[in-house]
Amino acid sequence: MLLLLCRTVPLSFVHRVTTCCPSSLSRPVFVSFVLIKLRTTTSASYSTVFVSAAGQNTGTMPERRPFVRLPTDVYPVNYGLCLKPDLIDFTFEGKLEALVEVTQATNQIVMNCADIDIITASFAPQGGEEINATGFNYQNEDEKVTLSFPSALQKGSGTLKIDFVGELNDKMKGFYRSKYTTAAGEIRYAAVTQFEATDARRAFPCWDEPAIKATFDITLIVPKDRVALSNMNVIDRKPYPEDENLVEVKFATTPIMSTYLVAFVIGEYDYVESQSSDGVTVRVYTPVGKAEQGKFALEVATKTLPFYNDYFSVPYPLPKIDLIAIADFAAGAMENWGLVTYRETALLIDPKNSCSSSRQWVALVVGHELAHQWFGNLVTMEWWTHLWLNEGFASWIEYLCVDHCFPEYDIWTQFVSADYTRALDLDALDSSHPIEVNVGHPSEVDEIFDAISYSKGASVIRMLHNYIGDEDFRKGMNAYLVKFQHKNASTEDLWDCLEQASGKPIAAVMGSWTKQMGFPIIVVDQEQQGDDRILKISQKKFCASGPHNGEECPNWMVPLSICTSEDPKCTKLKVLLDRPETTITLSGVSPDQWVKINPGTVGFYRIQYSSSMLESLLPGIRDLSLQPVDRLGLQNDLFSLSRAGMISTVEVLKLMEAFVNEPNYTVWSDLSCNLGVLSSLLSHTEFHEEIQEFIRDLFTPIGLELGWDSKPGEGHLDALLRGLVLGKLGKAGHKPTLEEARRRFKDHMEGKQVLPADLRSPVYLTVLKHGDSATLETMLKLHKQADMQEEKNRIERVLGAISAPDLIQKVLNFALSEEVRPQDTVSVIGGVAGSSKHGRKAAWKFVKDNWEELYSRYQGGFLISRLIKLTVDGFAIDKMAVEVKSFFESHPAPAAERTVQQCCENILLNAAWLKRDADDIHQYLLQRKAPPV
Repeated sequence: MLLLLCRTVPLSFVHRVTTCCPSSLSRPVFVSFVLIKLRTTTSASYSTVFVSAAGQNTGTMPERRPFVRLPTDVYPVNYGLCLKPDLIDFTFEGKLEALVEVTQATNQIVMNCADIDIITASFAPQGGEEINATGFNYQNEDEKVTLSFPSALQKGSGTLKIDFVGELNDKMKGFYRSKYTTAAGEIRYAAVTQFEATDARRAFPCWDEPAIKATFDITLIVPKDRVALSNMNVIDRKPYPEDENLVEVKFATTPIMSTYLVAFVIGEYDYVESQSSDGVTVRVYTPVGKAEQGKFALEVATKTLPFYNDYFSVPYPLPKIDLIAIADFAAGAMENWGLVTYRETALLIDPKNSCSSSRQWVALVVGHELAHQWFGNLVTMEWWTHLWLNEGFASWIEYLCVDHCFPEYDIWTQFVSADYTRALDLDALDSSHPIEVNVGHPSEVDEIFDAISYSKGASVIRMLHNYIGDEDFRKGMNAYLVKFQHKNASTEDLWDCLEQASGKPIAAVMGSWTKQMGFPIIVVDQEQQGDDRILKISQKKFCASGPHNGEECPNWMVPLSICTSEDPKCTKLKVLLDRPETTITLSGVSPDQWVKINPGTVGFYRIQYSSSMLESLLPGIRDLSLQPVDRLGLQNDLFSLSRAGMISTVEVLKLMEAFVNEPNYTVWSDLSCNLGVLSSLLSHTEFHEEIQEFIRDLFTPIGLELGWDSKPGEGHLDALLRGLVLGKLGKAGHKPTLEEARRRFKDHMEGKQVLPADLRSPVYLTVLKHGDSATLETMLKLHKQADMQEEKNRIERVLGAISAPDLIQKVLNFALSEEVRPQDTVSVIGGVAGSSKHGRKAAWKFVKDNWEELYSRYQGGFLISRLIKLTVDGFAIDKMAVEVKSFFESHPAPAAERTVQQCCENILLNAAWLKRDADDIHQYLLQRKAPPV
């Protein structure tokens, strides 16, 4: 599943973005949707205290509820499921006939069940008399039901029959309703599903644990003018005898699969269809009248299936795959086997009105979900503890796939800015968690839908792939998929297969990255001895609050690569650092050559060079002899060290000025993110305007070089860079950019010259940031008229840029209105919080004032975590950490407990950073403008 993980984003990079949150000082991140899976155990309750950077106790993680997995005395072999949804009254009737195996005599059956009323239940042993259940005991807290029988069910096969009713809820989970408007303006509803992680139990009583796999025979009774889809192809469609307006649609039997991957959709859709080169029927379902917008995703899917077939050497096991755009959808997308569901913005591309970043986002999300058809669906994690493996793997291979389909995207450099650095920032916190987390009660699963599972998971798999080499990696992956197909596996099972394929100590190396939280900072010094360069290398845990001073300092097994200026693209030496420190001799390195650790920025660690080594590397930024990804990594490491108080922020500002000749989009994107963090921090001071001037000076030369209009021969990355730079200049108040943006916006509104899609975000942002009530009214009108969800989202993300307090309040009220889809409310509020000091305060007050409605809307799911992070992460006053902690103690949000801890820690880190460096930053910004004496 693709989750939206909050990152601050360069404006042009609307891929992966639910919202721009330049104020999340923990570091910019894109909003990316991914799903996560974790292992539950009956572990004892525990309690952890987190201490902040400022040495203050930021709170205690509440004790976990004890949790027991379902008993194993009865398990399903096949579910025969018939559902009849009512799209008017929002209810559904269901009949379950499950073929089950009783492994030991019992007089009760325990299943998962939530928000469902069972009417009758019976059990018929094979060849025996039917026994009616005498009672249904619902354990609502644990989402279970116990069916009691008057006599023991004997060992052997039998059929469990249950008649039940449920509600098509409006919470975007389970079997729910999704609102859409027809071309004639009529509001209608589709019935759709979202079962991961633990919501199949809201659609039918079941054994809702990933390891309890079965086959499914699904029948849907639906209005005859609606499309009905499920995991498999339709094998029969006939009139429903009791109502001439309904039809009965029967689907083929599924392979053995987990309940969270079951899906069905009933609604009005058009589609485009193709066949992959290996004969799989691929369809992309779109809202009625928008079939054209499915063609790009269709092209990506038909290229991607054969790519994965080849990469895994295992054929896709179903006859068809459908990709469908759902109007109301909490995640980004969900990998249901054979029927992948998406937010409209993650699937639909309008050739005229979609920007380059949207195309890239769609390509990545399609790549991510289709990878799950093998890794997750064919082989499934044994329990949610191993969710990271599903999601981290899919989050890595989506880039491999897009790089294959669209090499011009330079997507691996973008990975470093989008995933790798974001994971480093979160994992440096005391309130981070290991990649692999024991999960107990289902309410704990949502907590792990975060950048550690997705982005750190993807980053350590990228490091592992690099360490093993592609050939052995593919060999090990194939062995894993063949050995465990249609079964369940754990992280260790994958390590075993990769270890056998590569002959390297994979389990030992990777255990140090997945079982302990955090990562090392590699400290490097050098000396020259004749033609040899002697490197002294040590590792210690990197903490966002400064050097790790604990008694027990963890160690990692660190795959280190080293290159020199002789050939920056070629690794000169690879070593595995498996101890706290070591000395390495590089032969044949002359005194005038520089040495760079971690070429390609693949290893998951930060680097602190001695001052002489750093000095020798800096010219490589100006003359571009360092690779783009290494220019980015060097700057990002130094920025992170400055936030941790290990170097002065002034040193980073000086370094940033060396990027004046930078041509690479992703390097600018990362710079832009870090300057957004700094700008947000300094909004708490009296010299916020000085940092805006610094931003204008840094971005003006590249802005002038790019201009406003695309030139012949330009590509995807040029379009992304132009949008990023113009948005940055416009927001920072660069007068020529503001004037041109206003002129183009006026022409756009008057129909004289429609804005190209790639310029809309920067233009909208610029005119709103420096606009008035008339500007806001115009933008809201544009939102109302927009036919495409991408355009609506584009506007929603920038509305918060408006400056006047009364207009900020108007935007916040708009966020909860009928005009904004429920899942997008978070983007609007986050956009307000990320745009200004006043916006941050107003958004936090708004969230507190409307907490009950917001919490009810998202039912404590991962969108609540996103909302909290976007709203409060940018504060930089100690007392705000206390206020946030206090509010959530009296308004508990179980799925967001860890997020609240992380936000409180970030607020204290921001406050400490400000106290430490604000005066020096101010002096530097003044001096650089002072006339020479």
